[in-house]
Amino acid sequence: MEQPLPYSEKVMDHFTNPRNVGELADASGVGTVGNPICGDVMRMYLKIENDIITDAKFKTFGCGAAVATSSMVTEMVKGKSIEEALKISNKAVAEALGGLPPIKMHCSVLAEEALRSAIMDYYKKQGKEPPFKAPEHGGHGQDGHNH
Repeated sequence: MEQPLPYSEKVMDHFTNPRNVGELADASGVGTVGNPICGDVMRMYLKIENDIITDAKFKTFGCGAAVATSSMVTEMVKGKSIEEALKISNKAVAEALGGLPPIKMHCSVLAEEALRSAIMDYYKKQGKEPPFKAPEHGGHGQDGHNH
């Protein structure tokens, strides 16, 4: 029988009790990203007022690590400015969760990209230029990383 992956207690906690699950009807920005290889899909909803993220929700179809990283990102961005939120890297998400098995690091990359995608959508809705470039490779629904 296969050994279960060595998930930290924090990953298991965010997987079994995910925070901020759901949709925001009045979202300022919505981002959807997916990984066609593993089939994970993340949708992130952000409420932004005066460049501060006041609320964040997510819906994720994927493995436990995908749910846990989505949950952790929504916790990490609340109350932060867009500028601060853009500094949240996939490594920071993984570290906040007490680490991820190497085979699951791509889940934290997806979470970072879902966040950036939602911020990008916010700027688009505002008719403003985002303060960062879209993910390279013109991902559109793919995270553009090799797994």
